[in-house]
Parts: sequence; C-alpha cells; structure tokens
Amino acid sequence: MYKIAILGCENSHANHFLRAVLVDRVVNDVEFVGVYSDDIEAAQRLNQEYGVSVADSYDAFVGKVDGIIITARHGDSHYKFAKPYLDSKIPIFVDKPITCTEEDAREFMQAVKERGVPVCGGSVCVLTDHVQALKEAAKAQTYGKVLGGYLRAPVVMGSPYGGFFFYSQHLVQVMTEIFGCYPVSVQAFPKGQAIHCLVRYEDFDVNITFVGANSVYYAGISCENDVVGGTYGFDDCFVKEFLDFYDLLNGKPQKQSYEDFFAPVYILNAIHRSLESGCMEQINRA
Repeated sequence: MYKIAILGCENSHANHFLRAVLVDRVVNDVEFVGVYSDDIEAAQRLNQEYGVSVADSYDAFVGKVDGIIITARHGDSHYKFAKPYLDSKIPIFVDKPITCTEEDAREFMQAVKERGVPVCGGSVCVLTDHVQALKEAAKAQTYGKVLGGYLRAPVVMGSPYGGFFFYSQHLVQVMTEIFGCYPVSVQAFPKGQAIHCLVRYEDFDVNITFVGANSVYYAGISCENDVVGGTYGFDDCFVKEFLDFYDLLNGKPQKQSYEDFFAPVYILNAIHRSLESGCMEQINRA
C-alpha cells in the first residue's frame, strides 16, 4: 500500500485526487495518510468529506509516506513544502505554477536532479485530447511545416496567490507542450482586459492571449497547409494527472526532463518582466 500526503489542499486538485482514489477507486493500493494546509478550514473540509487526518505542519509526514502531492494555491509555497522530503527521494507532484521565481526554480531543480527525485505535475491542461492532438500534428508535420500558433486561457491578475503567476502556467505549459519548452524571447502587450504576448521561437512565432478569469481555453496551430484549432475543457483530466503520479510511485520514469519540467517558470518570469518594462525580454534557461 502506497502512503501519500497532500500538502496545500485549498484548490480543487486535492478534492479531485481524493475522490479518484477513495470514491471512484481508480487504484486500490493508495492510502492518503493526511493533508496539510495553511488554510486550516480547507483541510478540515477534506477531513469532514473524506475522513483524512489533518496535520499541523507541512513537514509532519517526513519518513511516513511514499510520495507527496503539493497543491498549495500560492506557488511560492511549493518549493518550501517540498524541501523536507527531498532527501527521502520519494516522488513529488507539484501543481502549477511550479514556482513563482527563477531563483526558486533553479534551486528546486538542482535539488531534485542531484537526488534523482521523480517529479510530475504542472498544468492539467496538457493532458487534454485536443492539446495532445495538436502536439502530435506539429511534431509529425501532419499539416505541413509549423508557421506559428494562437493560444488563449484565463489569468487572474489580482489574485492574492501570486497575481499573474497563479493561473498563467496553464496557457504557457500548453504552449510548451505543443511548440517546445524553449522559446527565445517574449513581449507582452496589455490591452484592456487582455494581455497579448508575442512569443518568439527560433523558426516561428506564437501568439498567446491571457484574458479574465472566465475566459475560454483555446489552442491552435498554423501550418503550411492548414490551420487547426479549437476550445477545450479539462475536467476529465484530473484522473490522468493522478495516474501520472501513480506511475512514479510504481517506479516508472518521469515523462519530462527536469529542465523541461521547470521551463515554464522562466517563460512566465520573462512575460512578467515584459509587462513591467514594455520591452521584448529574453527568456532565461533552467
């Protein structure tokens, strides 16, 4: 029986994962030994609904679990929550954004890479059939050479959980899933309720638009012979996301390199710098 703890359970991920295992029984060899949250009421709600115990500190499960799931709403807490568990080398799921700062991303990546800690997580959006179909079409050049693309997703600029960083990895990680993790530069153009960004790759440009919290999710690719795109939802992907973590518990290799996993943090920070400077900003590398 694999023992798991959830650290930071204020958002829907904790509910989805607990429901998948304890109600829908998508796997039968996982035990949730407890949850922790800085928001004690959020943790208590899960205790009432699912019967999981509530810890009084985020390091309470060190040496007691086979894996941890970090779903704190504020990305600044993710690396902090992970640190006590790194020496155990147990698998770690990290929700979006992986971190909010490049400094944390650099230290976090070095720490997990040196120890060989298996990691997964980020945006659930990349697991949608639509995004995966676009990724495959771009890779196989199904519609000819890729000339660019357009993507749109929500942003919550005034969020108390990191402002711009709170929701924006959804859009950025979908872009990296389809077009690659290492664009060169970006310029952001705020206009009314939207933030338009020109993201420059070596061979093409991608246009991405952040709109208010209730925006649709859209992804499309522009190729030599056709333009393909559409809106998508992701409510059915949380089980897929949990099963990615379950694969790590079972010793399967992580799907991404450490560099690819942390790459969205550097793109987000370049966009944020461009919002402040009004200029094209180079995107740093992990």
